[in-house]
Parts: sequence; structure tokens; C-alpha cells
Amino acid sequence: MKNKPIVVVISVIVLLLIVSIVPENPLYNINWAVFSALFISLAMLAFFWRFERKGINSKEVTLIATLASLAAISRVPFAVIMSLQPTTFMVMITGYVFGPQTGFLVGAVAALVSNFFIGQGPWTPWQMFCWGMCGVAAALLAKKYKGFKLTPFAILGGVCGYLFGWIMNIWHWVGFVYPLTWKTFLATYAASFPFDTLHALGNVVFSIVFGKSFYQVLLRFRKKITPTVLITKIVTGTHKQ
Repeated sequence: MKNKPIVVVISVIVLLLIVSIVPENPLYNINWAVFSALFISLAMLAFFWRFERKGINSKEVTLIATLASLAAISRVPFAVIMSLQPTTFMVMITGYVFGPQTGFLVGAVAALVSNFFIGQGPWTPWQMFCWGMCGVAAALLAKKYKGFKLTPFAILGGVCGYLFGWIMNIWHWVGFVYPLTWKTFLATYAASFPFDTLHALGNVVFSIVFGKSFYQVLLRFRKKITPTVLITKIVTGTHKQ
């Protein structure tokens, strides 16, 4: 199982958080904000390590840097409207075209770069992880279809909007809420539901309006940096990313 290290780390985080809810145990007073950020950072190292082993050329590095910058910059103007941002869509369409490793890196770097303008903190690794996984999810969807399929992509965009918020809620809960109980846990998720819904709807709208055109543009870029034989496999759906 290629993603086993990531699954293990996330499982450890969830297990420790559940244990932390129980009062009067050795883990009850741990600084979970910092501790969780550390574990999420370790999870992302697995992706970066796999990408490093894969080997990339200068064109791919330039592409990743450019797409990550665009995704990051697109987030800044929308910061005044909480949860409404095109970053998730841009990360997803990148993963859909270029595969899981590129999608994850663009999402992770976009979160890191945009937070230089919006604000860095222990929440940054969580955002990097969430947006990275959005790129991975879109890449997995691309394996099931030939070309760009708007309806499944838009639906996945809506799902990612909720999942992004639900994962970030864990950070908010451990970082800002006290005490850590099931009651405060459920209250945190209930309070975030309107914002998660706005994020999900925004992803759907961006997908409908820009999905096809972005796909065509990025596919042309991919053809320029990918061998002809591999492009034929991608178009026919026989290439496994």
C-alpha cells in the first residue's frame, strides 16, 4: 500500500485525539495544536519523499511553481469572503491533469505561499495537507474517466469543500476550544457548517464556469512536457498515474 505511512500517521492523530478527550489521563494537558501540526507535517513528508524519488525535470519544477503561485494568489483577494476561494478548484484541476504527486505539491505549496500574506501559524501544515489531498482526490477521479467530465468533477469539488472544512475543524477544535469534549467537538462542526457549505458551493461554481477551459489549457502544457507515447495513453485512458 503506497500511502500506508500517511494512513498510519492520520490514524495515530485520531487515536490520540480520542484519548485526549478522556479527563485525568497523561495526554490530557498536551498542547494539541502544536502536536497535531507536527504529525500532519510528518504525514506530508511521505508525499514529498515519494515525489523526490520519482525524479522531475526543470519543466515540471517550473510548472509546479507557476500553478502553486497562481493558486496561492487567487486565494488572497477572496480572503475577505470566508471559505469562498478558487484555490481548491485550481489544485483539483491540477491534480486531475498532472496526477496525484503534482496535485498534492501544488496544493501544499499554495497554502504555504498564500499564508505569507494571510498569516502563518501551526494551522499552515493542516491547510497544506488538506489542499494537497484535494489534488490527490481529483487525480484519483481522473483515472476513472477519459478526458474531463464536468459532473463528477463538480460533485467532487463540493465534497472536497466539506472535507476540507471538516479536517480543519479538528485543528480549530484542538487549537482554540477548551475543554476537548464530544460536546465542544460537535458544536465546532455545527458552527462551521455554513462556511463549509459556502466553500463547497464555490468549488462547484468554479468547476462549472472554469473547469473545461482550465482542463484544456493544462492539458496542452502537459503535452509539451510529456513524451508522445505517454500522451496517447493518457488520452485513451490506459495510463496509470
